[in-house]
Amino acid sequence: MADIETEVLIIGTGPAGSTMAALLSTYGVQNVVINRYHWLANTPRAHITNQRTMEVLRDLGREVEGEVYLNAMDQSLMGENVFCESLAGEEIGRMKSWGTHPLSKAEHLLSSPSLMNDLPQTFMEPILFKPACTRGPRARMSTEYKRHAQDAEGVTTTCLDRMTGQEITIRSKYLVGADGGNSLVADNENLPFEGQMAVGGSMNIYFRADLSKYVAHRPSVLYWVMQPGADVGGIGMGLVRCIRPWNEWLIVWGYDINEPAPEVDEKMATEVARQLVGDPALEIDLISANTWTVNDSYATQMSKGRVFIMGDAAHRHPPSNGLGSNTSIQDAFNLAWKMAAVVKGQAGEALLDSYTTERAPVAKQIVTRANQSIGEFGPIFEALGMTGGTDIEKIQANMDARCDSTPEAEVQRVALNEAIAFKKYEFDAHGVEMNQRYRSDAIVADGQMEPDFTLDAELHYQPTTWPGARIPHVWLFDAAGDQHSTLDLAGHGVFTLFTGLGGKGWAEAAKTVAANMGIVIEAHIIGPRQQYVDHTGDWARAREVGDAGCVITRPDQHVCWRHDGGNVDHAGELTRVFRKILAKQEG
Repeated sequence: MADIETEVLIIGTGPAGSTMAALLSTYGVQNVVINRYHWLANTPRAHITNQRTMEVLRDLGREVEGEVYLNAMDQSLMGENVFCESLAGEEIGRMKSWGTHPLSKAEHLLSSPSLMNDLPQTFMEPILFKPACTRGPRARMSTEYKRHAQDAEGVTTTCLDRMTGQEITIRSKYLVGADGGNSLVADNENLPFEGQMAVGGSMNIYFRADLSKYVAHRPSVLYWVMQPGADVGGIGMGLVRCIRPWNEWLIVWGYDINEPAPEVDEKMATEVARQLVGDPALEIDLISANTWTVNDSYATQMSKGRVFIMGDAAHRHPPSNGLGSNTSIQDAFNLAWKMAAVVKGQAGEALLDSYTTERAPVAKQIVTRANQSIGEFGPIFEALGMTGGTDIEKIQANMDARCDSTPEAEVQRVALNEAIAFKKYEFDAHGVEMNQRYRSDAIVADGQMEPDFTLDAELHYQPTTWPGARIPHVWLFDAAGDQHSTLDLAGHGVFTLFTGLGGKGWAEAAKTVAANMGIVIEAHIIGPRQQYVDHTGDWARAREVGDAGCVITRPDQHVCWRHDGGNVDHAGELTRVFRKILAKQEG
């Protein structure tokens, strides 16, 4: 007999694991979450928090969303990525990033009720862990996953209690490995991956120092130091990242992956900081230093039987584009409702197969995008003349040449401006986070053609109600005049049906089908003198179906079916659709 029994065991309390625990508990599913350490994140690590992630946290509760905003660096301070020879030295160029350019800002405001921000993982993890603990799960720290064995009814996991030195067993119906880039759960289950691990080496230097005189007039979270002789992953550059304005910082510095990882002591850390800041007298308060490897690997299969992986365990990549923790949290949003439905008997186990089908392509996309972003620094180096050798004096002369009045220098300046502007694919790739469209058996498209992207799909979000896409955000209004996002009406662990005054039959049928199938379907009739009114006409334009049609969202706010209305058996159609989505057999 196992020492502990639960419905779901989650390995890891990072962004993925804590979100999974919080969501399952919110949905009424018993779970246990463990962490091999006795603390949460003690280094800043991930920090960019995008709009889609903020929507997930908003769904967890306005108090969760509010705590993020309270602790985060505001979007307005994130925004001008600076390229310079040092913080104290000459500025080479800058670009408005992370939705702060006026055109990008407008797209952000139109796309979501939530705002992106910068929140280091040291702040994010406690915010996620709090609802994970307060809403029901049992959390065990200093508990190390060792191995597991699954059978037809469940999974038996062996863990080490690091406080007592004793092994314990935990019996669960399902096991979720959110145990990071060196996932033992993935290894022990022999899940398949593509790509390579350890393609580059980097070190983090985390320190305090008041650098406001160098940065306060050009607020940013990222300062890129283009410096001859700098060695960060072999790309000739150092990164000075703001953790808390303007006295807490993280330097990212590279080392040769083919050589032993360096030991970063206070002396070395101070020298690196002085070099990149450009202040030979700078004194720093070193908090910590560590080395890590740049990875380029993703799982092609994110589950096997009763075992699932998510977060860094499934997609392992550099921090470029700020996609890591965001994708991890969104993995949990995808899986949690499905697992809850299966545990409660509302869905067949085949529903869980859609997790890999939907999220593995996302894992591939973001790993590819993040690693591609590193290569996209190349044109900047080429424009500056930083490629093709190790002669520091020659490289410096090439960089200085851009200041000349010659035709050659003009060409160089044009090339540099274009190269910096091209970095929008890393620093303003709004479409990467918002355009995820799922294709699986948990979506019923009924042969409807997917709309083409009219703009660059990596840069720009294109809203659509095509089944598989996230429901478009528009503001609706109640009788008091208060506004409510369509995303606020969706989610919250249940299916949601949107229709107009001509589709009241859908709303009535939803009640019948929900009762017959033992599920919850919220129905909203949008129109005059209804609970929610489309005063601006934005929903009528966004819904892509007629007033008598309907749009149905899953608990993760993705559209799972839509119908344009007309003479139809409402209850029969809804029954057919929900049986397919939930993998329920007839009868």
